[in-house]
Amino acid sequence: MADTAAEAPPPIEPPSTSSNSPTKTASSTTNYIHPRREPFEHGLLPIPKLIFPDATQTLSHLKSTLLAADSSNRVNPETLAGALQISIDHSRLILETLSSVLHNDSDPLVNAKTPQEIDSIGVNVFDLLVYLYIQSYKRLLPKGHKDSAAVADVWPSTSAFDGFLSALSPLQLVRSNSRRFMPSQADEEAHQLSYLQKHLGNIVSLLADSVEGEVEDPLVVSMDRFEHIGFLIYFGEKGSERIPLSQNSPFFANSDPDMPAVPVPASQVLDWLLQNVATTLEHISERISSKENGPSIASDQDVTMADVSTNPAKTLTSARGPSFIEGISKSSYVKQASDLKGSSVKVVNCHESVIYILAPVRYATVYGCSDATIVLGAVGKAVRVEHCERVHLITAAKRICIANCRECVFFLGVNQQPLMVGDNHKLQVAPYNTFYSQLEEHMNQVGIDPSINRWDEPVALGVVDPHDSLSHPAGVSDVQAESATRLDPDQYTNFLIPNWLGGEQDGSTKDNPFPLPDAYLASQQRNHKNLEEIKQILRETTLEDSRKRELSSALHVYFKDWLYASGNIRQLYCLQGD
Repeated sequence: MADTAAEAPPPIEPPSTSSNSPTKTASSTTNYIHPRREPFEHGLLPIPKLIFPDATQTLSHLKSTLLAADSSNRVNPETLAGALQISIDHSRLILETLSSVLHNDSDPLVNAKTPQEIDSIGVNVFDLLVYLYIQSYKRLLPKGHKDSAAVADVWPSTSAFDGFLSALSPLQLVRSNSRRFMPSQADEEAHQLSYLQKHLGNIVSLLADSVEGEVEDPLVVSMDRFEHIGFLIYFGEKGSERIPLSQNSPFFANSDPDMPAVPVPASQVLDWLLQNVATTLEHISERISSKENGPSIASDQDVTMADVSTNPAKTLTSARGPSFIEGISKSSYVKQASDLKGSSVKVVNCHESVIYILAPVRYATVYGCSDATIVLGAVGKAVRVEHCERVHLITAAKRICIANCRECVFFLGVNQQPLMVGDNHKLQVAPYNTFYSQLEEHMNQVGIDPSINRWDEPVALGVVDPHDSLSHPAGVSDVQAESATRLDPDQYTNFLIPNWLGGEQDGSTKDNPFPLPDAYLASQQRNHKNLEEIKQILRETTLEDSRKRELSSALHVYFKDWLYASGNIRQLYCLQGD
């Protein structure tokens, strides 16, 4: 940033008394406020220059600079790169990441597919300011497990950074029977709300306008600016339609679109937000307390990780939160679109299994899995893969972020560059390699373009994630993460999804919708030709019965070796009864 910083707005103090009470529905029941999980789970970037020592001062100056640069209140990557003194690649990455977690699907940036479109459309300045502010967020960490010595051999220390980066490996946690110490969805929501409770004053001040003259409150918030707080929070329960944030507020509700509402003092807005946050935090605390002191309630919106893992063959869905698939071991597991009630899915702690999620979703997370093959149908916003070992992941998605993984292979059909962060080792990327009958229909539903596949353009950021709460040795933050290598075309094979798993109804997809690069297509054709030649030779060869048995036995041995070496042995779980 330039040295000539604009003066930061005065801190907002909520009024000492206020008639603003937490929002209630028509039936007089409290309509609780909730944090949007997407910006916190999929929107944080480990770019050191986005962690500001004084976020309010820095972003206030950035606000003045960007508003002066364009009267449309939008900023392109080039302007942002100059203002933040970062590379154009990092600037474009910020816009791509922000677009994947925007709360407003009508924003033109959401549908931008190419770097040229992103450059042309740009991002709304106020969405950008809120997004940059929350880069200071620190994720909630699992509580420490009791016996680290008992699990030391699960995640071997082969890296100079493993001493602190692998200390909380989910593989260690699950195999030491410490999953009960993982934070629940309610704990994470409370952590995010506590963060917002602390920082909402600064965020509201960034969205506010100054008022000329002698007034009691020098800052006011218009209805349009107020809607940008919807990037972080929303109202609603049990999957109800999310209403614009302004329509849940006492000062903008029922406003005439043709007659903009009068701006409201920023202190009044802050007071109302803080009251709602406090009410929700109290509600979460009571709910957690009731779970600890009484029987679990099946209708609870949020289920703790420990609750999920008690039944490894069960998927837990929440109308408001994600669907969880957790604890699957040595089996095959299939989920269709009708099985997933929310718009996101989390695959957690699955081992030596094949997981098929043949559905369109907005967000997907794969966490703490090992020795598994996971197929994610069509993911329209973002995929995050974290703390996985020897996993084959196949997905058609808008974008993917891979963090702290080892010896994994990713078969990708992605519209944006794969992002590599954290302590990764021996990762490989390859073109998408499967299909099922409804795949193209699902891709169309979530906006994935099969003509764009940037699978082989991974971007590596830092080894250290500044958003975790661990302490890191000096200098480590400057170390770049290990990137991924391309899978040898000779090792590339198609992954066959059995027809009876392909969907509840027939679809139009008959082949891989993503065009293969020449080298992989040639390898595929060569393998097919070799197979046909071998089959022809076997048909034409005349052998005695004893020699036929020897040949059959040899083929069986080699096929078995290939099944285990390739990981395809896991697909045979499909043939087992549930």
